[in-house]
Amino acid sequence: MTDTNTQQPAEPTAEAPQVHPWHDLPAEQFRLLRLAPLPTDRSTGARPLRFVQLGRVERNSEELSLLRLNVELPGQRLHHGHNQLEIWADHRTRQVRFGTSHSLHIEPLNRGIGRFLLAQGIQWARQRWSSYTLEGGPLAAKDVHNEEARLLRDHFLHAQGFKVEYQDLAQMKASYAAGRVSELSPEWNREKLQVLELLDVAAMLQQADQNLHEQEVKIGKLERRLDRLKREDSSLRFTIACLVALALFQAGLLIWIATR
Repeated sequence: MTDTNTQQPAEPTAEAPQVHPWHDLPAEQFRLLRLAPLPTDRSTGARPLRFVQLGRVERNSEELSLLRLNVELPGQRLHHGHNQLEIWADHRTRQVRFGTSHSLHIEPLNRGIGRFLLAQGIQWARQRWSSYTLEGGPLAAKDVHNEEARLLRDHFLHAQGFKVEYQDLAQMKASYAAGRVSELSPEWNREKLQVLELLDVAAMLQQADQNLHEQEVKIGKLERRLDRLKREDSSLRFTIACLVALALFQAGLLIWIATR
């Protein structure tokens, strides 16, 4: 016997994608980075000495491990996800994945920050899971505005041990790949960017304070010398004025005697 009141099955609804609990973890460890002063670049402009902050947070479970790195610029608010790199290690598939679905956006450009972040992530993965394979991914064509930018991107990836493969003759559709994590290089340009330890920062501040004190002493000596020279200059001016007056008096006296 059938139930005439049986309802029709509801239409399936699209479930919202689940957000991982580690999705938006704030940084927990911080270090100071020094961006070395470099000559002005024709594309990115002036490159003065700067100090920025590296933030780091790490989580581990039986299934996944995460390392998130981000670089903050003092006095400058960045777009969400900029200057940030995530490295995920999946222990079930024994794979390591760099980044998210978004590209690695770096500010300021051409200061060594991007390569440093990638090198730090590679070093973290190599120390723990060097035998894991690397999960490759596509490279966004919108991030490459011209041929020079494309070559710089490819050089950046090749320097860290990644392979760049193109799927078209126009070299617009590209992807990055590598074999195992152990094949990647954890090196970066240490002339552009240096990690400062706490004692190094303290030594720099002490040296800067000492240099400031020495400059104040030198400025004080120069000011005293300048005051002395000003007094001597005033004395010389008075002496010269007296000599000129005396000379004029003598000249007038001679003229008066000659005309008498």
